[in-house]
Parts: sequence; C-alpha cells; structure tokens
Amino acid sequence: MIITKFKDEQDWLDGRNGKITGTKLKEILVKRGSKPKIGFYRIIKERVAIPFEGDYMARGKELESEALERYQKETGNKLITDLVMWTREDEPSIAFSPDGYTKDEKIVVDAKCLSSERHIEALVTGEIPTDLHDQVVQAFCVNDKLQEFHMVFYDPLIPKDYFVLKATRAELRDEIVKDLEYQREMLKRVEEIVKNITLL
Repeated sequence: MIITKFKDEQDWLDGRNGKITGTKLKEILVKRGSKPKIGFYRIIKERVAIPFEGDYMARGKELESEALERYQKETGNKLITDLVMWTREDEPSIAFSPDGYTKDEKIVVDAKCLSSERHIEALVTGEIPTDLHDQVVQAFCVNDKLQEFHMVFYDPLIPKDYFVLKATRAELRDEIVKDLEYQREMLKRVEEIVKNITLL
C-alpha cells in the first residue's frame, strides 16, 4: 500500500481525481445489470476533461448555437434555427420544438451540450441516452415528413468535443406508431376530464 500526504485540502481533492475512492464506489459499482453507471464515465471525465465548476445547464444553453454551427460546417446541411414549435395538423396538442431542421423538414437536429460525463457516456456507448429517447420518437410523431433525427453532442471541455448520433424513421417505425396512438388516447381522456370539470 502507498500512503500519499497532501499539503492542503485542494491538493487532496485534486489527488482524488480519476480514482475510485470509497465515496465514489457507490456511483460505479453495478449491482443489477451490466451497463456501467455514470460514475464510471465521471472517472474518465476527471482524467481527460478541462475542469468546470459552473452550472452545466446554463453552459449547455450557451453552447447550443456553437453546436448547431459546428454541425452545419461539418455536414454541409443548412439549418433553420428559428425558435419554433411543430404541432400535428390533425392533433395540435402533439408538439415538438426542434433546435434546427432542414428546409425540406426531412432532418431535425437537436444540440446536446451535457455534463462532460454524460457526453463521454454517449460517446463511449454510441447510443442516444435512454432519458432522451422519447424526445427523439416525439419528433417523428409530430412531423410525418421527418426521416432522420441527428443528435449533436458538443462539449469543448473534452478532447473529442463533437459527434453526432442518428436515428431514422425506419428503425423507430413501430415505436412511432405506438407512441402516437398512446398520445391520441391520452388527449381524448384529457378532453373528457376537462369537459367534465368545466361543466361542474
């Protein structure tokens, strides 16, 4: 065993970076399933990312326009990036707000400037994070012309700061049909309840 002495608390905190400590073990140890937990990606972040102590949500909002510009430069796809909301013509309560989309509406782009560990997780797995999946399906539910969803990941604190993960209508077809029908049924129930409440 090696014992390391530190000059102060900050030096000690810096020494913990990139290591599995007693405190961090619970964020890494997988007891059910086999997918790594977010703590695994946090360890990687501590080894490769530029340190950031601010608000990731605010930072993410600030970086979205940079991410969309980078996407346009890298792909050659010209995007409409106006602040808009799409709604279905046959059911205006089913909606989606794109960050950017092509003029023909066949490609929608969503910029994700997440915490560095979440950026690394998407990079390593090559998968759109589970908690963002419904958002992807919703875009297809709303716009029948849409063929591809491009999720742009951008984090200038990481050496591999930019990448794109894609989903297509063809691969999500069954889920789109199911989710659209579910939303229509829920909205019918909402209307019935609203009608009953307003008649009281």
